[in-house]
Order: sequence, then structure tokens, then C-alpha cells
Amino acid sequence: MSGHSKWATIKRQKGKTDAARGKVFTKIGREIAVAVKMGGPDPSSNSRLRDVIAKAKANNMPGDNITRSIKKASGELGSINYESITYEGYGPGGTAVIVETLTDNKNRTASDVRHIFDRAGGSMGTNGCVSYLFSNKGVIIIEKTEKMDDDEVMMAALDAGAEDFNIEDGNYEILTDPATFSTVRENLEKAGYEFVSAQLDMLPASYIGLDDETAKKVMRMLDMFDENDDVQNVYHNAELPEDEVEE
Repeated sequence: MSGHSKWATIKRQKGKTDAARGKVFTKIGREIAVAVKMGGPDPSSNSRLRDVIAKAKANNMPGDNITRSIKKASGELGSINYESITYEGYGPGGTAVIVETLTDNKNRTASDVRHIFDRAGGSMGTNGCVSYLFSNKGVIIIEKTEKMDDDEVMMAALDAGAEDFNIEDGNYEILTDPATFSTVRENLEKAGYEFVSAQLDMLPASYIGLDDETAKKVMRMLDMFDENDDVQNVYHNAELPEDEVEE
């Protein structure tokens, strides 16, 4: 989670170039491959695959790309084994950082992640060194429109099984327990809601304020992680200014 505002993160992601969006599609393709390998290619019987498909759609991944990824994962690329490895460490200003990866070469990935931490002026730590500062939650973002009623959306979210509901930056943020994320997302989808983002996130208990120069260093670190094909998600507790987050 990049920054104090979840919606600011989404705005930053949506402002990326076509080349960067291509990288996002590649990363989601790996998630599809893992989901298919774990539960098969049929979304109706594979809740994890349904969740990844929803994430792909929220990131504007074309339907043809999604279908191709599923077919590849169940066919010629099914033999590729991606291993899920999570790294923890400290970024500029003592920020806590969690890096989730999917890799077919863990030695390469470990070296790359350590190198990025070092280049950013931080350090890679041991498992558990910062994860206790975060909680795992399902996070669903719905863009608010003039036709929407706040109370109606809140009741729909709570009826769907959500734990918490917030209105942030003119958007609805719905939090769920990881175990009920799929159910809540599907219930809201059936109710006709479209998502800006719907995925499992690591949310920090609190944020660290940074000066402008340190915030820029954190942003450069995040960009380096984003550019690495093995890195799927990066979470941290740095409070970044809006103008540093938007692109």
C-alpha cells in the first residue's frame, strides 16, 4: 500500500504508461497461473481464480488477455512453477516495507529485492521484522458517483459481510476479513457495483511522517520494486504527500 490514502495509490497506478500497464498485466498473469495450478481453470469452482479475474478487470485487463492467461496456465505454461516468497525490511526514514513476490528463481529474486533495498538506503530484514505492524485485510474500492447514496452503499457492504466502511477522497473503501473477502466481493458484484480495486492488502496500523526528500526516496524505491517482474505487491507505512503519489 503506497501512501496514506488507498485511493491515492489507485490514482498513481492508473496514471501509469502503457508499458507500465503491460507490466501489471504480466504480474496478474502470474497470479492467474498460480490460481489455476492450485484450483483448476474453471472460475466457477475456483474462488481464488475468481478473485484474480476481478482484480484483472479492475486494472482494465482485456478479457481476451484474461482468457489467454487461463489457457496458458492450464496448458503449455502449466509446467512453470511460481513460488510465493515474502520479504520484509526497512526503507528510507525507517519505513516498514513488505514485498510480496512470485518467482521461478528465488535466488535471483532475493538478490534483486536486497539490491533495491540497498540502493534506496534501506535494508532487507528477517521474516517477521515488520509484518507485526500490518494487518491482512480485503480492500474493495468503489468510485462514488452522484447517483449513489452513502447509507445505501454502506448497508450493501455490511449486508455483504464487510467489517468496515469508509468514505475517503470521494470514494468508498470497504474492508473485509481475508477469509470472507471473496464472498463480500461477489455479493457486491451481484448487487451491481463496479470496483476500482478489489484485492487482499497488508494495512499498516499507523503511518510514519516523512520530510520531502525522504518521501522522494521512498517513491524511487517503490518505482524500482514496481519495475521488477517478480514483485507482485509492496506495502509500507510511509505517509506520502498527495503530490508525490499522483503521476
